[in-house]
Amino acid sequence: MNIDLTGKKAIVTGGSGGLGRTIVRTLAECGADVAIHYNSDKISADSLVSELTAAGRKAAAYQADVTNENSVGELRKAVEATFGMPDIMVVNAVIQYEWKPLIEQDIKDYYSQFESCVMQMVYMSKEFVPHMKQQNYGRIVVMNTECAYMAEPNCSAYTSAKRGLDGIVRVLAKEVGSNNITVNQIAPGWTVTDKERATGINPAPEYVATVPLARRGTDTDIANMAAFLASDLAAFTTGAYIPVSGGRVMPAI
Repeated sequence: MNIDLTGKKAIVTGGSGGLGRTIVRTLAECGADVAIHYNSDKISADSLVSELTAAGRKAAAYQADVTNENSVGELRKAVEATFGMPDIMVVNAVIQYEWKPLIEQDIKDYYSQFESCVMQMVYMSKEFVPHMKQQNYGRIVVMNTECAYMAEPNCSAYTSAKRGLDGIVRVLAKEVGSNNITVNQIAPGWTVTDKERATGINPAPEYVATVPLARRGTDTDIANMAAFLASDLAAFTTGAYIPVSGGRVMPAI
């Protein structure tokens, strides 16, 4: 049994970033053509396009601010005109910020997290889901986090936004299920990406001690789940919050 995305088009937000790049590559390796969204890192996005096209896949890079409704609208227009509307949407982009205790956290960080988690999902859905409904097919994969479940110290802005995102995903899954569209979330733990590999991987013994599988996850671990959820092997799975955290998060029934 193989994950076969041949003939499918995907869009990945934050596709030029550490986790996004691996998701893009993995979807392409499974046969999908990929539209790569980026906010500011055009060089990395263009490099990834060259890599995918050299491997025989169709790929293109598109700039947008996913926290801005008009910008996401322009993104959809550009993708539709030059790439084709996607069958698969991976909502991965998020604004990075410095984590602090709640009473020390800058108020603007709560707004930025809400905008880049909840409102990104709303804007992307409004622009790309109508086509999925029209063709009666779609796969939506959303990056959440183990933090939404664990609610640990110093991540109140991130946790609150991702918990809001969880609500949006579950509602959307019920609204579009009859159109053969699945909507699922991946909840990574503290993940190793190429950025950390280049600067030195943090062994994080205190964190690893809380992980039953006794290691940190990798971008490939997350990307493999994304490819599965994007495929027809997961055709009867929707509305799910799936931890990929080595057992650190085990949602109860």
